[in-house]
Amino acid sequence: MPSVRTGSFGVGTTEFVVMGLLPEIAADYGVSIPTAGLLVTGYALGVVVGAPLLTVLGNKVSRKRMLMLLMGLFVLGNVVSALAPSFGMMLTGRVIASLAHGSFFGIGSVVAAGLVAPDKKAGAIATMFTGLTVANIVGVPLGTFIGQSVGWRTTFAVVAALGVIGLLGIARLVPAMPRPGGAHLRRELKAFRNPQVLLAMAMTVLGFGGVFAAITYIAPMMTEVAGYSDGAVTWLLVLFGVGMFLGNLLGGRYADRALMPLLYTTLGGLAIVLALFTVVAHDKILAAIAILLVGALGFATVPPLQKRVLDQAHGAPTLASAVNIGAFNLGNALAAWLGGIVITAGFGYTSPNWVGAVLAAAALGLAFWSAALERRTPADDAVDTDARVPVHH
Repeated sequence: MPSVRTGSFGVGTTEFVVMGLLPEIAADYGVSIPTAGLLVTGYALGVVVGAPLLTVLGNKVSRKRMLMLLMGLFVLGNVVSALAPSFGMMLTGRVIASLAHGSFFGIGSVVAAGLVAPDKKAGAIATMFTGLTVANIVGVPLGTFIGQSVGWRTTFAVVAALGVIGLLGIARLVPAMPRPGGAHLRRELKAFRNPQVLLAMAMTVLGFGGVFAAITYIAPMMTEVAGYSDGAVTWLLVLFGVGMFLGNLLGGRYADRALMPLLYTTLGGLAIVLALFTVVAHDKILAAIAILLVGALGFATVPPLQKRVLDQAHGAPTLASAVNIGAFNLGNALAAWLGGIVITAGFGYTSPNWVGAVLAAAALGLAFWSAALERRTPADDAVDTDARVPVHH
């Protein structure tokens, strides 16, 4: 639906656009770059809290009303960010906007997976995330350009306007949908007793955290180390968005065929590229290639990790799916915080790349552990999760 896609585009834009505007925001409020990086951490932590909370509340209202509530929070948060007189208020606006994020994509993953055959679930999840990747190709670079040219407050005002359009579209175009039935909190919580669900979420935290360790500080890294101009950050973010788009397609295509081998390849490749990024960040061309690869390898993990959580959630995937979206953002928060620590410690703007490489390598180790644990599990104990997830035609 166009109205929902508009909302998805806006959510994706507001999450990532702040990274291209960190220098401008830091200068305006008179804070350091690592302190400004808390805007990434705060947003991510808001998703971690908002994903399970709003998903549980969403079981008590209709889908349409829930979508309108989520878009309302999104608009309010971006308006607060655009008008914030202080850094603290700006951070508050980011947290308000973030509350809509996890529930929006978490519920969307379950719905998308339930509309297709079991062997096409990862592809459906990837399609649902396409709005997020397109936001990184178009919305984030455009928002960065607007912020650098007119002022970063204008960027958040434009994003808020996108949210208003999405909200009005949902109110007018989305048909009334009944309250979701068959969802019980106690049943949903049982999914977290499965160690495979917890391992998949841990892989999500560490793997995607590796991406954000580098990308959170991409603007100062490229201008201060690689020697790019401020304006060049816009098209570098386009490269990152293209990488995300390609990685999403790759993950959606191959996760249904060979999920764990895909995770071994992408997480291992991500660790290697991030380690090399520390060295090649001093060369403009090689730095640009590294940004493309970080986006591609990082986002190629999204469909398989989300699918693995759905597969292992034993017929109660809604809350687990939303919490895993929160896990992506917990990784973002952890990585942005660790990246700020190593920069503040004097290791330079390339040092977060090493943090990312260690996080991705740790995720790879968990992937091997998960596979080994699965091989030791007796076949009789395996749960046919596909049979428990209804497929609607």
